[in-house]
Amino acid sequence: MSLRRTGAQAHHSTQPRRSRKRTTTALAALSSAVMVLTGCGANASAEREELVVAIVSNPQMQDAISLQEDFLQDHPNIDVSFVSLPENEARAKITASVATQGGEFDVVMISNYETPMWAENGWITNLQDYAENTEGYNPDDFLPNISDALSYEGDLHSVPFYGESAFLAYRQDLFDEAGLTMPEQPTWEDIRGFAEELHAPEEDFSGICLRGLAGWGEVMAPLGTVINTYGGRWFDEDWNATLDSPEVEAAVTDYVDLVRNYGQPGAATSGYGECITRYSQGGAAMWFDATAMVSTVEDPASSQVVGKTAYAPAPVNKTEEAGWLYSWSLAIPQTSEHKDSAWEFISWMTSPEYIELVGNEIGWERVPPGSRASTYENPEYAAVAEAYAEPTLDAMAAASQETSIVGEVPYTGLQFVGIPEFQDLGTRVAQQISAAIAGQKTVKEALEQSQQYAETVAGTYQAGEN
Repeated sequence: MSLRRTGAQAHHSTQPRRSRKRTTTALAALSSAVMVLTGCGANASAEREELVVAIVSNPQMQDAISLQEDFLQDHPNIDVSFVSLPENEARAKITASVATQGGEFDVVMISNYETPMWAENGWITNLQDYAENTEGYNPDDFLPNISDALSYEGDLHSVPFYGESAFLAYRQDLFDEAGLTMPEQPTWEDIRGFAEELHAPEEDFSGICLRGLAGWGEVMAPLGTVINTYGGRWFDEDWNATLDSPEVEAAVTDYVDLVRNYGQPGAATSGYGECITRYSQGGAAMWFDATAMVSTVEDPASSQVVGKTAYAPAPVNKTEEAGWLYSWSLAIPQTSEHKDSAWEFISWMTSPEYIELVGNEIGWERVPPGSRASTYENPEYAAVAEAYAEPTLDAMAAASQETSIVGEVPYTGLQFVGIPEFQDLGTRVAQQISAAIAGQKTVKEALEQSQQYAETVAGTYQAGEN
């Protein structure tokens, strides 16, 4: 069986962004599950169009909401309503709407997991002509592996808001004080030793922060890469489920033990948002997660560890690399009746000019990373990103199945499996892992149940039904 190429991960924050250069537009009523309305709404004339935009409530997306007046000034006949939700909720709501052609949304935030599959199904609009014919948009400026991951049959079907791989953030100041040296390429054995050395629960300080929250885009994002580098797989080349293999058990056991012994309190309910808060507020010595973390970790307005953090490649075991490749991107459902206006909004939010807007109005450290090569050529961004620009680009460039997975696999993806069933499968497995982190069951019990879920999916592919 041949599957479309997809890349690989995931994230959200509970912290709304406040501009330090101007007062943002009215966002006081904003919450993760509440629609944010802008424009004239019911008083609009017949010529006005209202776009409904569904996005994930990560920090960079909150910045986009705060800057929307810039878009509205140039598009007086377009009103924009945002539906901003935490990652797990956003995925479920967007998928249900687009898959059933519900028509609620004109713009949706998806990723390189959904894009090729949804494009093949005809659920989202081909954006290639829009991108090529929009003056100054320059789609060739997108980082090539991100652009490829968001394409189907050579055409862009979503465009990147930001892109990421994964790396390890660590407190260089604390390492220096303790006489510790981070290797150029750390292993998970190294990380466990550092976490044990620096863990200070009596001071509410964790040796490491790792996601434990159930969700295929939550705990399974970092854990998926650990499984890969330990030699584990979701399925072998013949679509046999392998979640009960010794390699997977070793990876999950080490991950669960690490976060239970040296991780943050309440790890089983900690997602990207909780980890970014804990690390940036000085509550952990290390954090392995998405490279996009830098927009908050290095932000003086919201972080206590600015200038104290160094970045190392994703820890490995049996592989050369161990990161992922992921992009939060924007797409237009085929059901939208306002495709041209929807593109106007998308092209604003993913343009080089938007990068400049964020840098000038909010701060260059808040620029959405990992999408455009020109961002890393900008001297103002380079000045604030000296510590993390190169590690980010290196991590993204290194993210490949050839360097990050030991055995042959019949699927695409690094921290996901590029098949439609993975949304449900990954969520079910994540629930088992989260229960193990919470101490509600053993790792062996969690993987036995996970194997049963995976075998059900495997059977359909072995039978040639997909």
